[in-house]
Amino acid sequence: MNTPSSLEELIKALRCLPGVGPKSAQRMAYHLLQRDRQGALHLARSLDQAVSSVRHCSKCNNFSEEDVCPMCRSQRRETDMLCVVEMPADLLMMEQAQCYRGMYFVLMGRLSPLDGLGAKDLPLERLLKRARELSCEVILATNFTIEGEATAHYLATLLRAQGLKVSRIARGLPVGGELEHVDSGTLAQAVLERRTVTE
Repeated sequence: MNTPSSLEELIKALRCLPGVGPKSAQRMAYHLLQRDRQGALHLARSLDQAVSSVRHCSKCNNFSEEDVCPMCRSQRRETDMLCVVEMPADLLMMEQAQCYRGMYFVLMGRLSPLDGLGAKDLPLERLLKRARELSCEVILATNFTIEGEATAHYLATLLRAQGLKVSRIARGLPVGGELEHVDSGTLAQAVLERRTVTE
């Protein structure tokens, strides 16, 4: 059976999504065309709109429809701290936790030599410019993966060379976690990063 060329194109296009293989792309395409044509049209319009209007904020590098995003323009944000995260989803988690009111910089990635991603693939000049503008403490909040740790180490060296104060978010036991259910790496890190108990 010959598949219509436009359907083949749709299946091929859906494969650009992370974690979507040929079978998943085929199922999605069939579902959209057979059961949810209105949803397919809405998806197409939304995708077209986002691609044409969303860009990077010139200050924090997060996605924005304006040159400077509302968060960077806000007078309520503290300007004595700059938190560096890997992706917009990490920024959203920080905001949902309501534990931080400073400024952000989104790398839109991390160092990953195995994936061919090096320092040249990150907006490091923009990060340095932003950190110098604010002249503040830079908090490295990259993930605790091998790539995230390598990125944090590289950034710390780069930022300290500019005379900036650099800190790293702490690791350890999750709130409400029980020792018997924690992996040995997390437990070891919690012991290494222990704090003095004060009254």
